[in-house]
Amino acid sequence: MADIRVMIIDDHEVVRRGIAEVVDRADGLTVVAEAGTVAEAVRRAELVHPDVALVDLRLPDGTGIDIISRFNEVSPTTKSIVLTSFDDDDALAESLNAGAKAYLLKSVRGTEITEHIRAVAAGRTLLDERTISRRRADHNDPTADLTPSERKVLLLIGDGLSNREIGEKLGVAEKTVKNHITSLLSKMGLQRRTQVAAWVAGQRAAGWRN
Repeated sequence: MADIRVMIIDDHEVVRRGIAEVVDRADGLTVVAEAGTVAEAVRRAELVHPDVALVDLRLPDGTGIDIISRFNEVSPTTKSIVLTSFDDDDALAESLNAGAKAYLLKSVRGTEITEHIRAVAAGRTLLDERTISRRRADHNDPTADLTPSERKVLLLIGDGLSNREIGEKLGVAEKTVKNHITSLLSKMGLQRRTQVAAWVAGQRAAGWRN
């Protein structure tokens, strides 16, 4: 069976090399490219098409979110794992919304990184357990006050349906769907539809049963 081909993107060379050493030592994993900027990452991914990319969020010419979005165009088979120092809910939501398959803090052990690479390469979407635990501890259920109709709309947004498609599925007017979205955004303390999709993705990745 061929090794899982990994790309590492981090602007700190010492950190990047340390991660590369951990990955290369692991059975069945091979580092095929490294990059320190968004432009370099996109260019190299287009050439080598790695199976999994470890992506830092803060880079000199942009963000890891920019990279994940560009990978969808130039290397759509590449699955991205955010590996960052920033334990931030907004960054987590944006990463998942962009298509990241996992969000890991750099404080994790090397074995956790390699385990996540294998799992993501196998098609799973994961979150760092410590991040999940903190989010569960810090936040009450923001969907507690949703009506049954609003909850259905929430789940369908998470499935990637447009307002028109949600209306057709529920048998209601598109305007009614928009009203439900306005209401659920207010109740959940969110501002944009994309945040709803990211929230649902994050909850499902954490094992949420809906």
